[in-house]
Amino acid sequence: MTIKKIFHLSFFIFYLSFISYAQQPSQITRQEYIQKFKDIAILEMITYKIPASIIMAQALFESDNGNSPLAVNANNHFGIKCHKEWTGKTYLYDDDLKNECFRKYDDPLDSYRDHSEFLISRDRYDSLFFLDMTDYKGWAYGLKRAGYATSPTYAQQLIKIIEDNRLYELDNYFDKEYEEEITVLEKKKIDVGREIILPDNFEAVARGPNGRMIYTNNGVKFTFARGTDTFFKIANDFTIPVSRLFKMNELTPDDKLHEGEPVYLQKKKKHAKKGFHTVAAGETLHAIAQEYAVRIKSLYKINGMEKGQEPTTGQKIIIDQ
Repeated sequence: MTIKKIFHLSFFIFYLSFISYAQQPSQITRQEYIQKFKDIAILEMITYKIPASIIMAQALFESDNGNSPLAVNANNHFGIKCHKEWTGKTYLYDDDLKNECFRKYDDPLDSYRDHSEFLISRDRYDSLFFLDMTDYKGWAYGLKRAGYATSPTYAQQLIKIIEDNRLYELDNYFDKEYEEEITVLEKKKIDVGREIILPDNFEAVARGPNGRMIYTNNGVKFTFARGTDTFFKIANDFTIPVSRLFKMNELTPDDKLHEGEPVYLQKKKKHAKKGFHTVAAGETLHAIAQEYAVRIKSLYKINGMEKGQEPTTGQKIIIDQ
């Protein structure tokens, strides 16, 4: 081969390499990513009460600043896998295992919204939504404890990203109209037009949105239904999906909401410290479950009752196990 031919071949190979390199998408820097998506994170914070600092830190970490194969090829910025309920597009990617199924989105904004709904729809993240909006450390450690990621240093990595990039400043944009004004109150019983029998550990602990009081019963947060309330209104006030509110209270859309009844904002417990409850005339197992913040399923099991079976007047229902 002549030198001239070698030169032309070398130039051709260099040209192809240059074209191939030029076609590769340029890497996004961390600061470019923050500038591009911070407003979306703030919007999600206002809508779902997830700190924008946490949203941004997770997105930066999970998507490698928007440069990961999942982010580039599937618009998946939070590493959310398919799970059994996912019916959308999918993308196979090697993660903990080979060819794992991840959610694929048409737009990165869809990924941000799905991330918010993913957190708010799962019981294991419930406690995080009662943290102060500026408590990014509590959120970081809470996400790790709840199993969002397998890395043992996941919380510390999120906190470092937040502090290195001053992402905590984004949390200051939280709209005060939606923020819960936390005020410790003296334990009391509220007048709702009828007598409410509650266990001794019923306690008023905070003031929530729209002047709503938040109480605890058996360690579970709840509010009382007002005269003009609907399930949708309560769900909207606390930014909780109404389907989740029904689930936490073991109700359906066909059930009626009555003034003064407790509406739980967290999943009820499997048992309470009370030994037993004596059933009054006409009292249902659901009413007993609501009174003690205990799941109906647990009461069936503890008392050896069949699903759908109602107790009889004078029957002693075991509450503790």
